[in-house]
Amino acid sequence: MKTRSTAWATLLTALALVAAACSGGTTETTAGGATETTAGGATETTAGGDTFITGKFVEACEEAKGKVQVPEDFNIGLVTDIGKINDGTFNEGVYKGFAAAAECFGLESRYIETASEADYVTNLNSILDGDPEVVVTVGFLLATDTLEFAKANPDVTFIGVDQFHPEYPDNYVGVLAADDQGGCMVGGFAGALTESNVIGVVAGVEAVPPVVRFANAFKHCAEQVNPDVDVKIVYHESFTDVTGGAATAEQMLGEGADVIFGAGGPTGSSGIKTAAAKGAWVIGVDTDEYYTTFEGGAIEGADRLATSAIKDVGLGVFQQIAALLSGEFQSGIYTLTAANGGMDYAPFHEAPVPEEAAKVLEEYRAGLADGSISTGVDPITGQPLEG
Repeated sequence: MKTRSTAWATLLTALALVAAACSGGTTETTAGGATETTAGGATETTAGGDTFITGKFVEACEEAKGKVQVPEDFNIGLVTDIGKINDGTFNEGVYKGFAAAAECFGLESRYIETASEADYVTNLNSILDGDPEVVVTVGFLLATDTLEFAKANPDVTFIGVDQFHPEYPDNYVGVLAADDQGGCMVGGFAGALTESNVIGVVAGVEAVPPVVRFANAFKHCAEQVNPDVDVKIVYHESFTDVTGGAATAEQMLGEGADVIFGAGGPTGSSGIKTAAAKGAWVIGVDTDEYYTTFEGGAIEGADRLATSAIKDVGLGVFQQIAALLSGEFQSGIYTLTAANGGMDYAPFHEAPVPEEAAKVLEEYRAGLADGSISTGVDPITGQPLEG
């Protein structure tokens, strides 16, 4: 039986604000404050003949199968951030990668959906009741507790999505993202997409480095594609200022912007929703906002969502489970990049994106992947590089 911890602490850093703002999940109120959910008798993550091995997971599974050796009764567990496994946030993305790994490698699996911050420690203790070899946790708000549990359970491997620490124990990896690559990718796209040569970024809190990385790389790469473009960046004091985000978008539209990138939780999402309803092109962030902000096409302006800069956290989780099974696991930070498929762009869905702009978007993804294109910013601070 694994060791348990009873201590917990809320992560009070600026980065935690991102997770709190972007969780987007529906809190579930059940006995005990959390719902423990299993699939297929707590051993299978597929049901009704469905498969999780689709898209990028097809190639990832085929590539990994030749390397891995799966011990008998290998067991993996997942604790979500506040929300559900189908809420359109990182919870859903992580679950898909988790479930794909379970299916690909024939692993026993179990997950718990979190209803509130107060349930984090309870849920971590509960997931350990199944004696898992791997525990996946989602979001910055779980970072402190995940670190404590990793230290207390050295025989369990912990994969923390969106969790940064200056140091990690040997059994803990934080899956982070090259936000600057995502910003650059859609920035080059926006530079090609604009007709007015005015584009904008409705950004979150400037003190949070990922936001700065997104915004400044967006600006740099837009200017590389279109030297005449005027890029307006407006930061906000909160990730949940939906009124302010909408007002900023209105102001940018009044100044001639015809493409707006939202990079700041609900603040940014409210900005792109407002702009799209008025006919401007908009670009989402982190997950495919066609399914979240625009509710799968049900919200006015869904056809103006050109794409979203995606952090493929599910692929990152799959890759880390595969690395452990193949003996290639390394603790510390694992960065999602264009090169490893972790930073990408969403499908165009209903948007009639011009062919030339679409071509630029793919060129920037490929160039970031092979290193021929620079984001123009420091990958840590997000500040512009000299020269």
